[in-house]
Amino acid sequence: MLKKIIVARATAMLGDRLVKLLAAAVLTIFVARVLGASELGVYSIVMAWSAFLVPLTSMGLNNNVIRRMVQQQTGQQAMTLLYSAVTIRLALGLLGGSLMLLGFYLLYPTMFTGNTAFAIPVLFLLQSFFGLLLFEFYLNYQGTFRSVAYLKTVITLLSFSAKLALLYSGFGIASLLMITGIEFLLVGTAQYLMYRYKQQPFMPEEKPWPPYHPRWFSAAQIIPLLKRSSWLWLSAIVTVVYLKIDIVMLGAMAGSEQAGIYAAASRLSELWYVFPATLATRYYPDMLKTYQQGMNPYYLKLRRFALLFFSAGFSIALLMTFAAPWLISLLFGDNFSAAVEVLRIHIWAGCFIFVRYLISQHLVITEQEPLSLMSHGMGALLNIGLNFWLIPTMGIVGAAWATLVSYAFASFFFLFIFASTRTQLWQLITVRKPGHH
Repeated sequence: MLKKIIVARATAMLGDRLVKLLAAAVLTIFVARVLGASELGVYSIVMAWSAFLVPLTSMGLNNNVIRRMVQQQTGQQAMTLLYSAVTIRLALGLLGGSLMLLGFYLLYPTMFTGNTAFAIPVLFLLQSFFGLLLFEFYLNYQGTFRSVAYLKTVITLLSFSAKLALLYSGFGIASLLMITGIEFLLVGTAQYLMYRYKQQPFMPEEKPWPPYHPRWFSAAQIIPLLKRSSWLWLSAIVTVVYLKIDIVMLGAMAGSEQAGIYAAASRLSELWYVFPATLATRYYPDMLKTYQQGMNPYYLKLRRFALLFFSAGFSIALLMTFAAPWLISLLFGDNFSAAVEVLRIHIWAGCFIFVRYLISQHLVITEQEPLSLMSHGMGALLNIGLNFWLIPTMGIVGAAWATLVSYAFASFFFLFIFASTRTQLWQLITVRKPGHH
């Protein structure tokens, strides 16, 4: 049953992620073609800051809320826990959006001119509606996956269509930011309405829960949950910093035009990451089942998956390295020729990212979650340090090298630092099939 649920969720997630990534990639191409590198840089910088808001305001609550809910003795207690978590996420969304807005203004005061001075605050504040996505996790727990994913996909496509129409009509970056903010609002509201329509009784013979209202907030319920979620919260923050800091630092140190050229290359590189993310989720039940059978069969299966994932990442990197000049010229035009070298470097980070998704599953299965936080933390510090060192002398190429080195370290080479992971890596390499010597 668990395997079927995870497979169903992975399939629904793959479709939704593919649509989002493809829409984002096509939009990047159109912004570059219609508005140019500088405007693409502004858009990419704002969206990178928007990405920082997600872990800051989620507090690591998503899966932990559901796990805690199923342990409750009554439906009333479970409902109070869920509604308390939603309230805290909505409040933190507004607070975090306001603080993010202040920080953004201090770093990029020149972006607060014209229509963007209105669009950026709207985007950050409407993102608070992501707090309603907790209702999606509850629906997933109750077995509702596809309708939730399809609804999000429809909203993504509508938003994407509106953005393209606005670009063709002569509107600028501010209109795209406004539509993105409205998309956040629609996705959150839609998940809540789907919850109201699809929710099943928490326990047999119970009535469906009443509509959400902040009056159900219980500090006694939420404070212990926040304490338990602190590791996940810190890990999520560090991960986003580690993945998005390059665009932010480029914007501050080299300007929006250079950030735009870099964003064009990195978007093509990161487009591939959806596949290992989804496949790792798909293979998780198999890995967990094999782990329970013993370490030798588990390491054999993990090694097979690791070789498969690395081979896929390597093949994509090799293909993209040769195709980079043609792809950049075709998609973005001659003004983005500097993105070719960035893509040729950045794409090789995918070899390590592909394997990292499996390593992350391994750390969860073997109960070594703190190592995940530590590896991402070291990767983030390394990325920031290398960017400070390389961007002033090498520009966007330096940022690409900083990304490759930090991703390689945080995704794979950190295994050599800790005694437990060194031992496990050696066992993975040396394990033999029964009957082979």
